[in-house]
Amino acid sequence: MVLPDLLTGASLEELKQGYRESAEAYTCLCCGERIEKGVVYPVAGRLYEAQRYIRHHIAEAHGSVFAWLVGLDKSAHGLSDLQRRLLTLFHEGLSDEEVRQAIGAGSTSTVRNHRFILREKERQARIFLAIMELLRERQGGSGEDAAGGPGPKRRRAATPAVPGQRCGAAANPSGERERILARYFPHGLDGPLQRFSGATPEKHRRIIAEAVAGRFEPGRRYSEREVNAILETIAEDYVLLRRCLVDFGHLSRLPDGSQYWRSGGDAERVNPVDRRKELKRLAREAKTEGGVFQIRNVRNGMVWIGVTPNFRTLNGQRFQLENGSHMSRELQRAWDEFGPDAFVFEPLETLEEPETGYFDRDGALQKLKQKWLRKLQPFGTRGYNLPSELGEEQQ
Repeated sequence: MVLPDLLTGASLEELKQGYRESAEAYTCLCCGERIEKGVVYPVAGRLYEAQRYIRHHIAEAHGSVFAWLVGLDKSAHGLSDLQRRLLTLFHEGLSDEEVRQAIGAGSTSTVRNHRFILREKERQARIFLAIMELLRERQGGSGEDAAGGPGPKRRRAATPAVPGQRCGAAANPSGERERILARYFPHGLDGPLQRFSGATPEKHRRIIAEAVAGRFEPGRRYSEREVNAILETIAEDYVLLRRCLVDFGHLSRLPDGSQYWRSGGDAERVNPVDRRKELKRLAREAKTEGGVFQIRNVRNGMVWIGVTPNFRTLNGQRFQLENGSHMSRELQRAWDEFGPDAFVFEPLETLEEPETGYFDRDGALQKLKQKWLRKLQPFGTRGYNLPSELGEEQQ
């Protein structure tokens, strides 16, 4: 399985923390979830700023960065199944004797030998990284060029800015802009936008926003509902597209978001203070619904029961399954055997939250999960959950 696109080019520090930071947002490397800066996120009665919330999201949706990375396909890290199992046990803090019992090894010396092999693998990886860095510096190019591909491209001299052109959208070497637009608008610029998400590179989002801006009439005032109606015909994530149009200076708006109009470019950007107010307003209006869901195999009727604080992040479950890193090994094996078309993702019950006062959302979600585990009994031949997921008092 190919290394997920989000991990390609990520630094060691970004891989360790599990997210990538840009000027506008934090992006989860595990599933592509985008957390906007400047927004306050409510979690179990508390308010989290963006960076704290992305860490909460990783812990809630993926368990830990360590578990997710170890769970990737062998092609991503080169680890055997036994080595992944050993690393997980070491990460849990087990002693050599406990590890020996867990893997069924003959003696603790076998476990110590495995530790030595893993340390050697780490040493070799560090030396290899140093070699590639030196090669890259020597060639003055990217990592791919350094590995023996075409020679590095020489940097072009900076082109003087042309009045009226936007930064990033003006340069168009060898029809690059047309190629990018053809990729995202396969049916033409009047058609729908495809493969557009928070993980789309900023350079591509700028070009897309410039193209979409042409659908708005200069001099006309639009309500937010009218803007959304136009953008909904273009992209599924019309909120992100609207944000790009504003951030990159193609749409201006009143501080309360009641009116939008086509603007002249980056020179008419919204005041940063007003932008923060707008993001907070959108966060309040965008009601987050979570609860219990099931991933059902339509071929045999078996299900896996899970919970999420936000149903809109269920694509993260699909992302994990497609990359072979889902927390449920039983479900992952079934996905690999039957294929993606055999599974459907279905909400079962929405968590009801009080309007005011403290609310333990995590605890309430787990209680809701227990309810559906008892009701559906998705164990053995009926599903992919494990009996150990039932609370002791319920077994």
